[in-house]
Amino acid sequence: MDGPDTIPPVFLEGVTKTFRGHLGIGRTVAVDGLSLSTEPGEIFGLVGPNGAGKTTTLKMMLGLIRADRGEVRLLGRPPSDPTARERIGFLPENPYFYDYLTAQEFLDFYGRLKGMGAAARRTRVGEQLERVGLARHGGTALRKFSKGMIQRLGLAQAILDDPELLILDEPMSGLDPVGRREVRDIILSFRAAGRAVFFSSHILQDAELICDRVGILRGGKLKSVGRLDSLISRQVRWFEVAVQGAVPEMPGVESLSSSGSETLVRVPDVETLTRLLASAQQSGGKVLSVWPSRETLEDLFMKEVAEPPGEDAR
Repeated sequence: MDGPDTIPPVFLEGVTKTFRGHLGIGRTVAVDGLSLSTEPGEIFGLVGPNGAGKTTTLKMMLGLIRADRGEVRLLGRPPSDPTARERIGFLPENPYFYDYLTAQEFLDFYGRLKGMGAAARRTRVGEQLERVGLARHGGTALRKFSKGMIQRLGLAQAILDDPELLILDEPMSGLDPVGRREVRDIILSFRAAGRAVFFSSHILQDAELICDRVGILRGGKLKSVGRLDSLISRQVRWFEVAVQGAVPEMPGVESLSSSGSETLVRVPDVETLTRLLASAQQSGGKVLSVWPSRETLEDLFMKEVAEPPGEDAR
C-alpha cells in the first residue's frame, strides 16, 4: 500500500462539466474528460486562454460545483471531506471581502473559521500580513484597499494556517511587478517546505518561472502536460546580437532594428555567429550583447491554442 507521502495532492480522472445554454437550450461543455494528477511538493500550473475551463476545473476540485462525471480527489479524499478541506488553502480569482473589516479583523475571522486558538491567530495574522507586504495596513478597512492589496490579503488568508495544499486561481491578477515577484517568492517557499501548489494562470511568464510541471487547457481539454524541460526544447533557435558600428553583410544575418549607431541582428547558428564576431572586430565594430533565443512556454502555448476549439468553454 502506498504511504501518505505518495498520495497525489490533486487527482482528477475523466472529469467533465457541462452547463445549460441560454434559456436552457443546448449545453456547453466547459471541461471535457480532464485527467491529471500532481505530486507532493511540486508546483503545478494549469494554463490556458480565457474561457479554457480553468476556473471551472478549480471549482470542481474544491467541491463548489459538482462534476457531471469523473473522479476528484484532494489529498486522497473527496473535496467534500472536512479532513481534506481543513488542509487546503484557496485564493479565488476575484476575491471579495467584507468592506468594513480591517485586514487584521478579516484574517482573525478566517483564523476562527479554521479553528485556530486566540494566541495562534495573533501570531499568524501578524506574520502573514508581513509576509504579503501589508504589515502597515493591518488596521485599515478593506474598503480602502486597492485591487492589488485585496489580492495580497486573499493570499494571506489562503496561507494563514500553513496548508498542505495551496490552490490559487489567477494569483497574479491585479498585481504590479513587485507584487508578482513577492507572490512568486511565497509560492516557491511553499515548495521549499514540501507543500504542494496548484494554480491556474494565463500569465505564462510566471508559470514558466516557478512551475515544476504545467498543463495546457484549451476548450476544456488537456492539450499538453509535463515538465517544462520535456515540453520545451532548450536548444538555441537563433542568436540576437547587438552591434555598435557597421554590421558586416553575410548570408543568414537578418537586421531586426537599429537605433543610432547600434543595430540588432538575428544570426541563425553558431558558425555564422563566429564569423560575424570576427568580422565586426576586424571592421572596428563592437559587439554589445549576444542573446540566445530558446523555445518558451509561450511558444508551446501558441502552438496548442492556435486553432480555435469547436465550442467555447467557461
